[in-house]
Amino acid sequence: MLTYFARRMLEMIPVLLAISLLVFGFIKLLPGDPARIYAGDDASREAVAAARAHLGLNDPLPQQYLHWLAGAFKGDLGTTYRTQQPVSRVISAAFMPTLWLALAGFIWSVLLGLLIGVISALKRGKWQDWALMSMAVGGISMPTFWLGLLLIQFVAMPFGIFSVSGFNQPADIILPALTLGASVAAVMARFTRSAFLEVAQEDYVRTARSKGLRNRLVTWKHVMRNALIPVITMLGLQFGFLLGGSIIVESVFSWPGLGWLLIESIKTQDQPVIQALVMLFVFEFILINLLVDLLYAVVNPAIRLR
Repeated sequence: MLTYFARRMLEMIPVLLAISLLVFGFIKLLPGDPARIYAGDDASREAVAAARAHLGLNDPLPQQYLHWLAGAFKGDLGTTYRTQQPVSRVISAAFMPTLWLALAGFIWSVLLGLLIGVISALKRGKWQDWALMSMAVGGISMPTFWLGLLLIQFVAMPFGIFSVSGFNQPADIILPALTLGASVAAVMARFTRSAFLEVAQEDYVRTARSKGLRNRLVTWKHVMRNALIPVITMLGLQFGFLLGGSIIVESVFSWPGLGWLLIESIKTQDQPVIQALVMLFVFEFILINLLVDLLYAVVNPAIRLR
């Protein structure tokens, strides 16, 4: 497994390099003058020209990219145009709020989604199945920002328990986490039901039942264990979605995380922050996919990673 992990990490390098080049090119196409943002709205032409020279914006684009890449390998992601702070420091401050929000949304949505999916599969064709899957379809169809606004309007404001802006107390994470995880719970419910029913129709499951094994033992030892393999793939993808998809939720609740930071950086055309955040999201998705592959061998030891 260590050999497999090392090989995948090496394969990650050219992918990140290619994506970084694409991201750098797209960011340079954004309208606006970064030197003006760095120098300030009231800065003179001379000050803007000096800022452009200081930021290296007069250099050819290949040279600018190589300069950024060399700094990134050293852990230097540049300086923000708005506050002249190190980009790494700004991102570090916003990373933990996003991580806590993603974990909170992930935990409740996965537990509820798995439970609903298993119950729906066991009650296939009955009213419980119809009701639970109708709820799942509604959760998938509901726009995230709309659910967040509904929770603010009908839960936060009438009762005054939760803050509708920022992260001031532990309870403030509840509504954003519910908003963020709603669609994930719905997706997990439908996917778990499908995986469960597919495995339940396999020959080895029918053989186990024909041997007289108890239905509960067959369900949890044979069906659930094998149904978890495709579910784990979906778990990894959904957690990556939570990290990247938190942009909308953080905007609705003014949550001080990476998504909110990305929106604010786009508004102010803070290119170093945008570049670093996009690369961070890409790295997270690649790393999560690698961890999912490693979990396959944990859930089913028969799988060998090479």
